[in-house]
Amino acid sequence: ERGGKTLLSWPTDPDDPALTAAAEALAASARAGSLGTVTVERLNGVAALTSPLARPLEAAGFLATPRGLRLRA
Repeated sequence: ERGGKTLLSWPTDPDDPALTAAAEALAASARAGSLGTVTVERLNGVAALTSPLARPLEAAGFLATPRGLRLRA
């Protein structure tokens, strides 16, 4: 998808260590300047702000905005 607004995850348990590692890697890439600002609007087809899968992203530093979860580079 253009703009990377949607994330798909096969582990669906928000406490799965693989999700934590993936969220931390995404945040590290954004902070390193590889991705610029990242705003995730949907997680597995659900609005990011209401998805239980938002927890690992928030723990990695993503912040809630009206559009979704955002991490600035």
